Amino acid sequence: MAAGEPGDLGVYSFRYLPQKTFQSLSTPQTTSRLRQWSMLGRIEAQAFGFDQTFQTYRKDDFIMAFFKDPNVIPNLKLLSESSGEWVTLGTEVKKIEAINVPCTQLSMSFFNRLYDEAIVRDNGYIVKCLDCFCDPFLISDELRKVLLVEDSEKYEVFSQPDREEFLFCLFKHLCLGGALCQYEDVISPYLETTKLIYKDLVRTLLVCATLQQRVTNRHFLTLLWILSSVMFMFYTTVMAWGKCLNIFSGYLYLLFFLYQFSYQSLPLIYR
Repeated sequence: MAAGEPGDLGVYSFRYLPQKTFQSLSTPQTTSRLRQWSMLGRIEAQAFGFDQTFQTYRKDDFIMAFFKDPNVIPNLKLLSESSGEWVTLGTEVKKIEAINVPCTQLSMSFFNRLYDEAIVRDNGYIVKCLDCFCDPFLISDELRKVLLVEDSEKYEVFSQPDREEFLFCLFKHLCLGGALCQYEDVISPYLETTKLIYKDLVRTLLVCATLQQRVTNRHFLTLLWILSSVMFMFYTTVMAWGKCLNIFSGYLYLLFFLYQFSYQSLPLIYR
């Protein structure tokens, strides 16, 4: 039985959920900031659902089934590097690579170390530095230096496990912005926008986890898709990377999240 056909208990079946919207990406303040950071029109969110029980050891099968599903191929949006326009996937993906990415950070205190290490001043202003390049980015402040320059003095302020957290990845993505990004002088716009989008996405995951606890014969989780010119992101309960498009000097990475939550111990986001 082909992938996506109902009744095949060993194969995941997906459906597109166009009615699901993500308010965090469309508020006037977010829209204004994305425009300043050269990301407006280059970031999109889509939702998909599936109806089989997810097993961690089958994450590769899950992701491959997603990209081969007939409900995904004509609906999943990609940003074309050549035209700058949104296009649909349109074809099956031949190869994927899946890794686990943690979503354990639920407080913005995670970024307090930026103040403690004098990367950001007490008044919120980002400390400047001599200009240098980390291709293709011009680095003119300590924030982008700690995000990008591995041999910088304060790079280890965030450990490797810290840098693998979804919260950090989202923050870094917004700080670096697009090709014509106008950087902020203060840290608050980055932190506020990261918090808003993260809460929107993680709250959806928590709702999905609650639903999974209450439904005995059908498990329904939501896949959240965020794309931009720098990286692609999928969200639900596992995360996978796949090289999709060549952009700048490297690759555009596809991040596919599937992080399993325990409903009994779910904490409140941002107390």
